Amino acid sequence: MRLGVQMVEWTGKFAYQQVADDLRRRIADEEFADTGQLPSLAQLQKTYDVTVTVARQAIRQLTTDGLAVSHQGKGAFLTPDAGRAALSVDPVGTVVELREEVAQLRTEVGELRHRVETLEGS
Repeated sequence: MRLGVQMVEWTGKFAYQQVADDLRRRIADEEFADTGQLPSLAQLQKTYDVTVTVARQAIRQLTTDGLAVSHQGKGAFLTPDAGRAALSVDPVGTVVELREEVAQLRTEVGELRHRVETLEGS
């Protein structure tokens, strides 16, 4: 769980989109997997230092994305496939993950190339 307040900054994106993006990343990281429940609107307000309207819009965005369902008076809950779906909804996260994978593959191919050269040179 994250500690402290994460202030939403003007980045050209609406505040609710920034909150939804961060929640999407947290969902992909399986931060809420144990309970299956997203933070309450009050918790979102405190964590991100935003209004209740912004927090509500962020949850609505996750619902639109198919990552959560909201039950009035009970909160917002993850859909069964939310973790995997969060990765596909977050193209930036997917690109970062793919870049890391490509970098790892390049390293492994370089190591294999070195091994082959060593074996052929012997």
